[in-house]
Amino acid sequence: MTTFLQALIKTAPKWIQLHVFRRNGEHVLYVYPEFLVEFLYYCRDHMNTQFKMCIDICGVDYPARPQRFSVVYNLCSIHYNSRIRIKICTEEMRAVPSVTQVYSAAGWFEREVWDLMGVFFTNHPDLRRILTDYGFTGHPLRKDFPLSGYSEVRYDDSEKRVITEPLELSQEFRYFNFASPFSINFRPNRGDR
Repeated sequence: MTTFLQALIKTAPKWIQLHVFRRNGEHVLYVYPEFLVEFLYYCRDHMNTQFKMCIDICGVDYPARPQRFSVVYNLCSIHYNSRIRIKICTEEMRAVPSVTQVYSAAGWFEREVWDLMGVFFTNHPDLRRILTDYGFTGHPLRKDFPLSGYSEVRYDDSEKRVITEPLELSQEFRYFNFASPFSINFRPNRGDR
């Protein structure tokens, strides 16, 4: 671990839940959600960090975990030519604090996470759908969202307009066996070598 991260972890031990070092040289810090805004202010304004750019905010869905969602903040320090990834874990019904007061670009990213994953952000100035239609039901990047969706949108030539109808599947559900049809103990004939 670099001396920078050692100093960061020693400076803010109550904010950081866990540090993970990936094989590709990437550092990931898990932060408690209640300390997220303060920690991001520290990362942005402290002289030894200067993570002035929020590159991206995205959500990850883990339905089997008690804290179902991870919200990932990718930050960049141009002054030190470094990047850091900050993650928080949250439950489905628990709101995450908005970081729009820290990074103004976070507004669009948080709207995208809300729209596609359903993670609610408190104190967000304009939390509404950004990529799906206004009447859209559900959040399409959740793992429990059906692959075919809930409705079908098509253009009707007779009515000369776009029609939204409930989805009707033409065949009933089938179970697919994705196991390999080839034998595991397959040995080529001696003549094939």
